[in-house]
Amino acid sequence: MESTLSKLACIALLAALGGCATKGAPTTVYDFGPLTPAAAPAATAAAALPALVVADVNGPASLDSNRMYYRLLYADAQQARPYAQNAWSVTPLQLLTQRLRARLAQAGVKVLATTDAAVGMPVLRLEADDFSQNFDSQASSSGQVSLRASLFRAHKLVDQKTFTRSTAARSADAAGGARALADSSDAIAADILAWLNTLPAALPQ
Repeated sequence: MESTLSKLACIALLAALGGCATKGAPTTVYDFGPLTPAAAPAATAAAALPALVVADVNGPASLDSNRMYYRLLYADAQQARPYAQNAWSVTPLQLLTQRLRARLAQAGVKVLATTDAAVGMPVLRLEADDFSQNFDSQASSSGQVSLRASLFRAHKLVDQKTFTRSTAARSADAAGGARALADSSDAIAADILAWLNTLPAALPQ
């Protein structure tokens, strides 16, 4: 009986999350929201950083789509399930690229695209390893982002580090997941700024 009730509860949650993928059903579109003021210490610390080429974020094919995914860790952690009536405005890879560049620029870094790069300029390359809303239970989820950052200068690797952040969602739905993933991405941007400030020799003024 307990197993049957658990299965029924899981089915009910899936219905609430995914809904019915009916033809013509309205789609709610999410992004990371407006850029809020950055923390003063981070902005001050980054003020001395030079111009930096920030390449587009790369990642798996699943993140190169507008679809929003979630995982039920307590049921089947290996299965990524799509929301039926919710989507990102652009792909997660594009969202991460836009947000990280915006946060770095907001902190005082002169951010350039790869097409604007001059010979010998430091290049920051980013690889997304994880970008997901994970449900630990039917009512509790978090937005987890994991990025591997590699700093190059003159085509040589200077340093590499992986950053992971997880933020609790305020609601057990797509809206809560979108907000949590945005907060985790902002936290990683601050972590990357702090990391870059530990590499002064690779970033000449």
